[in-house]
Amino acid sequence: MPSLPSSLVVLMTAALAYAAPASAASAGVIGVVAPKSGPYALLGAQVLAGARAAAAATGDKLVEVDESCDEAGGAAAAKALTDGGASIAVGFLCVETLTAAMPVLASHNIAAITISVRSPIVMEDALRNGWPLFRMAPSEKAEADKVAEVIGKLWKADPIAFVDDGTIYGRELVNAVRQKLEPIGITPVFTDTMRPGQEQQIALVRRLQKAGATHVLIGAERNDVAIVARDAASENIPLTVLGGDTMQAANRPVPLRDGALAVSEPPYDAQPGTNDVVAGLERQGVEAEGNVLPAYAAIQIASQALASTGSQSGKPGTLSAALAGHQFRTVIGSIGFTDSHELEANPYRLLEWRGNAFVPLNPEGE
Repeated sequence: MPSLPSSLVVLMTAALAYAAPASAASAGVIGVVAPKSGPYALLGAQVLAGARAAAAATGDKLVEVDESCDEAGGAAAAKALTDGGASIAVGFLCVETLTAAMPVLASHNIAAITISVRSPIVMEDALRNGWPLFRMAPSEKAEADKVAEVIGKLWKADPIAFVDDGTIYGRELVNAVRQKLEPIGITPVFTDTMRPGQEQQIALVRRLQKAGATHVLIGAERNDVAIVARDAASENIPLTVLGGDTMQAANRPVPLRDGALAVSEPPYDAQPGTNDVVAGLERQGVEAEGNVLPAYAAIQIASQALASTGSQSGKPGTLSAALAGHQFRTVIGSIGFTDSHELEANPYRLLEWRGNAFVPLNPEGE
């Protein structure tokens, strides 16, 4: 009988690993690195809750390691993972942990999946040094890529304006979007820098009206965007506002108006296929918020990768090869990594504020 292609074997095995818990004989050892105390303890508790629930379903053993978010803690975490026999570890909320831990983990062929660190420098170091580090969080350029895509598809025939709040985040987002749009002939009719934290922005919306802008990208905090939208409406100035990932914040003190747009990650618990897992977590008294479902998905990925490599998982490059270039079925959808260890698909989507929450718009309309 002819042998199957190795890539097909990986995918078939991964599918089986997702479908049923691993047996005791085949269960892997997965590390979970997350803060158990200090200012990030709440986020760490979310990671641990999601990881424990997922491991109960996959049958894998967890090695739980406290993350203190400093270099000494990173070295201690690496030692705890190696001493605990982990072949792969997930979590890692802090850059400092990864910087100190990855050289040690790489020397022991332990792969790592961070669910939140977005620093480009960390991934640059990982690729340069051959560290088996993979990132579930979107890269910093993913936000600007999606904003530019949305504007290019939906607003190319509209008079648009670019406004930032003068912060590093606001300037860099708007400038990155502009650089992506100018080569395809999309230029703003108006650009400005707003003063953040003001009680009203009537002068700004009147300048937008005078320039003829009907659509505006605002690189600013959620409340500042809400004030612009409110003041445009009070002045009877038709204006469609679009913000970035900072729109995912408390809806106060000025509430968003219906129709405000944001480019951000959609709520995990709103994605197809999460109902059973969310219900199971609720029965355990766990709310599927923050890092809970990403941690659950990270364990699923780790479990499938371990199952696909079997006894070979401890050999150099084996887990990296299993993780890169393959799709993994998870509670938050199909996830794949590129050869650069980044997410294969951009997770950002166009969202619209309706009532009291952001909802994804029809993808065909993006």
